[in-house]
Amino acid sequence: MKLLFTLILLMNLQACTVLAIADAAGSAVVYGAKTAVNVLDAVTPDIVNKKK
Repeated sequence: MKLLFTLILLMNLQACTVLAIADAAGSAVVYGAKTAVNVLDAVTPDIVNKKK
């Protein structure tokens, strides 16, 4: 019974780890994209922020 409980616990922890890694990777992509937009805006402000 203890072995079964331990296996279930390990499987749940692995799933949480995978989700945490996926969340961190997604956040890195989002912040990378924001940084790229900010750099583009700094280099060419008239393209990104067109006056209306």
